[in-house]
Amino acid sequence: MAQAQQGDKVRVSYTGMLDDGTVFDATEESGNCIAGSGPLEFIIGEGSVIPGFEAAVVGMKTGQEKRVVIPVDQAYGPHMAELVADIDRSDLPEGMNPEPGQHMEVVLEEGQTFPVMVIGVTPEKISLDANHPLAGQNLTFDIRLDAIL
Repeated sequence: MAQAQQGDKVRVSYTGMLDDGTVFDATEESGNCIAGSGPLEFIIGEGSVIPGFEAAVVGMKTGQEKRVVIPVDQAYGPHMAELVADIDRSDLPEGMNPEPGQHMEVVLEEGQTFPVMVIGVTPEKISLDANHPLAGQNLTFDIRLDAIL
């Protein structure tokens, strides 16, 4: 039976969990994650998934299942303090009332946009975090290789 290797297009099913067991994503309904996204297809080596996930699939055979712990440096990287910033409420568009946990897009002077999450709100300031929500976390995945396409 063939094993998945660099350059192969694969279809996988997975459940992703944090160290405390919280399910943060799944291809099928699982635990507290009820919005299963369906199987994931990607080409090994293209970099469209985190490096540790891609590496875990290499060598798997169709139908094989495994659990893998992906360390921070092979997932979304460390949480970087320099990507957290406070802005003055007066810099927000009139009528905008952000709430902690809300996702927003910030537009730079050059016109680039990037996603941020509101992590704090005071009457004078808004705290924004541009880190990936899973930055700084080890991730555990239960992976099943459904097909080598």
